[in-house]
Amino acid sequence: QVQLVESGGGLVQAGGSLRLSCACSGRTFSNYAMAWFRQAPGKEREFVAAINWRGGSTHYADFVKGRFTISRDNARSTVYLQMNTLEPEDTDIYSCAEGTSDAYIGQRPDEYPYWGQGTQVTVSS
Repeated sequence: QVQLVESGGGLVQAGGSLRLSCACSGRTFSNYAMAWFRQAPGKEREFVAAINWRGGSTHYADFVKGRFTISRDNARSTVYLQMNTLEPEDTDIYSCAEGTSDAYIGQRPDEYPYWGQGTQVTVSS
């Protein structure tokens, strides 16, 4: 059974930082690309960042603007999202997702079959 468990969310002031973690189990983690998405109530999921199986290739949404960094530790089966210079507009539920191939890093939610439960990020102004 594949399980993804996020942690690291919370309340932070604008300009602050948070580091999200997503611990994965149930599949060989290093075989698959990983991604982070975010979603506000009543809105569609929005792509944030993705990383290939070795971490050598990444892709970010335009709104990240160099503020976020996705990384992974295959020995720990964990993917991270370092978020700096947070803005109130970044307030959302952030979820990690595991893909279906090692190299392809998609940007659509339907390209990722496995999801965590999400962690709330709230940025106050």
